[in-house]
Amino acid sequence: MKKSTFITTIAFACIMLLSTNIDAQEFAKMDKSPMDGASFPTSYKDANKQIKIVYGRPQLNGREVSTLAKNGEVWRTGANEAAELTLYKDMTLGSTPLKAGTYTFYVIPGDKEWTAIISKDLNVWGSYFYKEANDVARLAVPVTAGDSLEAFSMAFTEDGNTINMHLGWGTVRVAVPFTK
Repeated sequence: MKKSTFITTIAFACIMLLSTNIDAQEFAKMDKSPMDGASFPTSYKDANKQIKIVYGRPQLNGREVSTLAKNGEVWRTGANEAAELTLYKDMTLGSTPLKAGTYTFYVIPGDKEWTAIISKDLNVWGSYFYKEANDVARLAVPVTAGDSLEAFSMAFTEDGNTINMHLGWGTVRVAVPFTK
């Protein structure tokens, strides 16, 4: 090998070594409203899921639910991206049949009832781009009260032929019934 080729090769190797990031990968800090999910059946061992929701979990941090999920306004049902609902089998919300598939789940909070909204929109940030024309189903459900929850939370229970999706935050509780 010629001396000039050898020097060029060494110089190139040094430049590459110095331009490569040799530090460990830097990961983002924990999100203030981390993503979470709930499904039915709830057992992680049961692979035959019927329904699942993925959502952001905002914290109250001394604030009121009514200032974060405002009465009469469409809310993304959590934080960050709008909640994503997946039905693994056909179901019914109220009197509206829903085909198996993935949807966006919104709500409109109120003092005595919340309106649950299933939308065909997907990959939506917040509720800024919500379009009522894309609603697939709506159902008004009553508000009840419970012990205070700091983090917005969702869970499923079964009652006969109905899977109830429970939403809770502060002392507000809402159950959205899906019929199998």
